[in-house]
Amino acid sequence: MRLSAVARAVARAVARAVVARVVVARAVATLAFGSFAFAACSSGSTEPTGTPKADTPAPGVPSPGTPQTLDAAVYPEVTFGAAPLIIIAPHGGLLVPDNIPDRNCAECVTVNDANTQDLARQIVDSFQARTGKRPSLVINLLSRRKFDANREIVEATGGYAPLEPVWTALHAAIDSARKLIGVSPGRGLVIDLHGHAHAVPRLELGYLLSASTLRLSDSTLDAQGSVAVSSIKQLAADRAGAVSSAALLRGPASLGGLIRAAGYAAVPAPDDPAPLVGESYFNGGYNTVRHGSLSGGATDAIQIECNFAGVRDTAANRGQFAGKLAAALATYLSDQYGWVP
Repeated sequence: MRLSAVARAVARAVARAVVARVVVARAVATLAFGSFAFAACSSGSTEPTGTPKADTPAPGVPSPGTPQTLDAAVYPEVTFGAAPLIIIAPHGGLLVPDNIPDRNCAECVTVNDANTQDLARQIVDSFQARTGKRPSLVINLLSRRKFDANREIVEATGGYAPLEPVWTALHAAIDSARKLIGVSPGRGLVIDLHGHAHAVPRLELGYLLSASTLRLSDSTLDAQGSVAVSSIKQLAADRAGAVSSAALLRGPASLGGLIRAAGYAAVPAPDDPAPLVGESYFNGGYNTVRHGSLSGGATDAIQIECNFAGVRDTAANRGQFAGKLAAALATYLSDQYGWVP
């Protein structure tokens, strides 16, 4: 069927908007690094899902599409920055396009992590205000009903093939942001930001270690070298002999320790080293596996699951928490990675 004059005009307007968006993103990336790629995000689960694939080359910009040819440039949003930090917000998307079917696979989770998109933006802004350097920011704009940015491709898309280029663009963007990090070649940190509704109101930090592993004593964690099989494997190798496994996971200078010192409950942390038996805990998902150093990459990754009350619930609380977390991340990058803004 031929497009009407109105439809053709709309298509041309959409195309111009997409091109303008890409030009702006390329300009930002060029100023920071002299290169560009699209980006997107992911989300959390109790256990890692899927097997990470090799880095995916960033695709070109497709033309505005029909329901059978989705535009991969529209749904992931990315801003590249100069800090060795990448913030991903995979489950905060609000778009529910009619031309994308709802995911209905047997294992599909479709509930969004409320207010995490806004929280991610505020963390990036706060970090830049504190350090003068902006982290890379990757946001999945699609609702989780339509697309899950923290799953392997089949579950992420619900088996809807036209969404596959979005998945590819998303992970290509994160891969590109990782490659652009300039600390000791490419050393830096990915934060996969989520929200939970568990009974215990605290931040859950996921290193791909189970709750039962975290319940081991410090001496056992150290003897087993537990951090060597975590999503901060490379950090553990870099700090071998200087910092123990237990200290990296829950010592005062760990991310949990810094968050706790800022006034927010967290696990693992010095005063809350592990979830108790029967307590719910998210230890990391697909993004933490794929984009962390356990898979052999140079970047480490930590999933942060945020409780709602006092952290995500109001604009004031999001702003306050974003500032505290940004300060903790800046200190963590300085202490553990030797980063100087």
